[in-house]
Amino acid sequence: MLARSIRGPAFTLLVVSAFHLALSAAPDAGQGPKPKDAPAQWKGLIGEFALNGDTIYVLEESQRLTLFMKRADRQIPLREVARNVYTVEVQTSLPDSVIVFERHGNGRAVSFEMGRRTFKRLAIGGEDSSIFRIKPLKPIEILRREALLARPPRENGSFLGNDLVDLTTLDPTIKLDIRYATSRNFMGEALYSEAKAFLQRPAAEALLRAHRWLKQHGYGLLIHDAYRPWYVTKMFWDATPDDQKTFVANPSTGSRHNRGCAVDVSLYELRTGMPVEMVSRYDEFSDRAYPDYPGGTSLQRWHRALLRRAMEREGFKVYEWEWWHFDYKDWRQYPIGTKTFEELR
Repeated sequence: MLARSIRGPAFTLLVVSAFHLALSAAPDAGQGPKPKDAPAQWKGLIGEFALNGDTIYVLEESQRLTLFMKRADRQIPLREVARNVYTVEVQTSLPDSVIVFERHGNGRAVSFEMGRRTFKRLAIGGEDSSIFRIKPLKPIEILRREALLARPPRENGSFLGNDLVDLTTLDPTIKLDIRYATSRNFMGEALYSEAKAFLQRPAAEALLRAHRWLKQHGYGLLIHDAYRPWYVTKMFWDATPDDQKTFVANPSTGSRHNRGCAVDVSLYELRTGMPVEMVSRYDEFSDRAYPDYPGGTSLQRWHRALLRRAMEREGFKVYEWEWWHFDYKDWRQYPIGTKTFEELR
């Protein structure tokens, strides 16, 4: 995460070492006791706020509403004194120790004041529980036609043969929510002809072991995507504006999804059957999608870390830009796949 400058006497006061609370270390998260959810009245306050390029996170940490300052790498706990009014947990007479949030009718804070400074909420697509979307650079049907006519890059070397397995045949409690077979995705239209999820057999068997381990803890795996035909990767790339291409694979090198060794996955609760709430939405093109993003609530971060722990213990590695994307360790041994779901069936 890039740090940005934070200036002013109040901030100097806030970030001295006496108020330093270290960020939760990723290796420990998801291993300790499950935290309580944040109080409902705080949910609308949590987010990113900025003034003149200086960004402050408002998050929940250990049942405390907390400010996180990027430049100083500090968490500053707050104390609630009235609805929307908080003070810094420190003895001081400075007016900047009082923080007042302004909410809109939906309960979400649009800004907060600290002394004479007003920090406004940064707009993040998907934060309001909507599905994050881009405006494709070309119509979907043109993208599809061009991609189907294109050819994937030539690859040198020898590869293992494809042995793609339908994940639902391994365990019926592995649930699917294949967004690209619906319009509930960042492109806004169905790209797959059916809701299917395939992985190369070793990766599929490793995923099954992760799922069974999670069941011991009351959770199951919810699959959003797995094997992806190469032409769909090209559609993503050609549709996405240049400033957002970090979140899509370059078809000139192919995606690990194309090789059948990557999976987009989340968690659901066995008791309720409902998906858990993570720090960001699936397929959200923002820094909230990063697996080390410090914002959100303790429970959201705990769930994110539990998923990561389950997957990494079975040979998967999280992608540095997306908490939901995991690559199997042997992905380099498989070629780029071009078969459509119809051809696989």
